[in-house]
Amino acid sequence: MKSFNISIDQIKDLNRKRNIALRFPYDPILGTGCTGPRTTCHVIDKGEFSIPCPMTDDPAFNPVMTWTEHVKCRIKYDFEFWCATCVTIKDKLTARKIPFVLNRPQRRVLAVLEGMRLARRPIRMILLKARQWGGSTLVQFYMAWIQITLRRNWNSLICGHLKDASAAIKGMYSRLLAEYPVEYWSENSAPKFVPFEKSRNVNMISGRECLVAIGSAESPEAIRGYDIAMAHLTEVAFWRNSPLHSPENIVRSVCGSIALENDTVIIMESTANGMGNFFHTEWLRAKAGLSDKVAVFVPWHEIEIYRYPVEDAGRLWNELDEYERNLWEEGLTLEMINWYHNKRKEYTSHSQMKAEYPSNDIEAFVSSGNMLFDPSMLDKLRTGCKPPLWIGEITGDAESGCKSLSGLRKVQSSKGCLKVWADPDLISPQGKKQYITVVDIGGLSDKADFSVITVFDSCNFAGIPEVVAQWRGHLHHDLLAWKAAQISSWYLKALLVVESNTLETEFADDGASYILEILERFYHNLYRRPSRSGNGQYRIGFHTNAATKQAVVCELMRAVRDNLYLEHDTEAINELSWYERKPSGGYGAVAGKHDDILMTRAIGLYVIARLADYAMRHGVESVHELKIPPYKAI
Repeated sequence: MKSFNISIDQIKDLNRKRNIALRFPYDPILGTGCTGPRTTCHVIDKGEFSIPCPMTDDPAFNPVMTWTEHVKCRIKYDFEFWCATCVTIKDKLTARKIPFVLNRPQRRVLAVLEGMRLARRPIRMILLKARQWGGSTLVQFYMAWIQITLRRNWNSLICGHLKDASAAIKGMYSRLLAEYPVEYWSENSAPKFVPFEKSRNVNMISGRECLVAIGSAESPEAIRGYDIAMAHLTEVAFWRNSPLHSPENIVRSVCGSIALENDTVIIMESTANGMGNFFHTEWLRAKAGLSDKVAVFVPWHEIEIYRYPVEDAGRLWNELDEYERNLWEEGLTLEMINWYHNKRKEYTSHSQMKAEYPSNDIEAFVSSGNMLFDPSMLDKLRTGCKPPLWIGEITGDAESGCKSLSGLRKVQSSKGCLKVWADPDLISPQGKKQYITVVDIGGLSDKADFSVITVFDSCNFAGIPEVVAQWRGHLHHDLLAWKAAQISSWYLKALLVVESNTLETEFADDGASYILEILERFYHNLYRRPSRSGNGQYRIGFHTNAATKQAVVCELMRAVRDNLYLEHDTEAINELSWYERKPSGGYGAVAGKHDDILMTRAIGLYVIARLADYAMRHGVESVHELKIPPYKAI
């Protein structure tokens, strides 16, 4: 029900129903509202309890049991019951020791973990956290439960951005063992940590032969060499990326030896710390289904403590802005929104509030960084993304030289570097389709920037430009120039715009881009710019400098903001998402990320906009109708 069609009495009635829906019963001892399929059993002098169905297959199970028998059997199957029975935590408000009863977000995350475990799949998760709901606590106690009740010789690792953070999590584990009910401990020795081979970083759980190691992203060498079955990687977004220790290498080193077996665990969790870093990249892979991990995000409004009573619903409603009313449309209660409305006053900007208390994963990442593009705009742009029609290459009778532009044909191959979303319309007259090809030149090694060739259909400058093809890979620069010419020829002799900084640097002694001069003899529709001499001469290629980069980035910002171009490649959206304004005032990708695809979009849209403006001022549909070289219109 849209808010502009609803009265305050209807709002109050719907809010009452939403609050009632949140009050479903939960009792981990009785088993009410707990995770997984359940059945009932009877405990002498205690009554009936709802227990996990797999528990009935245990040889120690009886339909009628004593309480001690019931507990000893059930804790191996029921994590929530084990927490409430065997684990104590310190209450944050009273500092009293209380049983660990899972809150709503913890129960949702547990359902995902148990879904994988009960399906006998390796447990793999990436967890994006809001604050103050106990995500790290849940993860650590879940791994402790596996070591204490399910598996022997099942070693675990806690790795944080700093060793102190890892030690704090291990401290929870130490307190768990120190306060564990002895009557439910299945070993002869007392529940505690004992030293392991005089190591300061590794302890053993007495009687279980399970090691618990701690380490940090700052000193990963200390945690290598152990046979690990479970890894808790915490606050990964804050792991520093240095020449010696990158997050990717640490994770690969630590987790590479963990077997793909049931009960093995890799959980990567963190609050957000901007976009484009390793954690953000892994989150995007998991969301897209390209990772081994399940992506789970917990928004602020799932956390029960973030509620505030509403005394005057009408007054609150009138004070809400569009964002807060959208929270109502998404199903939040007035009590949740009232808490948000009041908490927000503590922050000088809404982005700061969203960084601390994100409503969705996009808010979490973008509000915690200095990104240039609004994520809601990128979401709209992403709706145009789709798989290519085909992948492969455009080839000719030769790899370079004039023969490379004859006998052009497409070769479909999954290993090709060219993705095609729309083939050129070879039936229509050439003037009716105007393609523009943009080349950003990268390096040759796998670790260098990619070279990118992007083809736009400029839509006769009447509609919005569309990305119709993209080549991305590593290739020698002379061969890259001919590759761009082949693709441009295929697209009806498209205007070829080469970002020429790299080539002009390579041939600085000659004062010209020799490769492009050779190419010009056989492919004439090349973008040129006025030479610095101002004598009416032109130079081949688009030169990026402080002034032109500002111009092309501003054009790209306008196109994204106003939905003025059609994007099909998800990797282009990713590059937009981690493009930031630098402290110096310039623009660029965050450390460790590429922006080569992005620059082809920026330059292409800039050129198309300038040509469209020139054509409009001269009262024609197309600059081609003017019969002038395109560079004179820029």
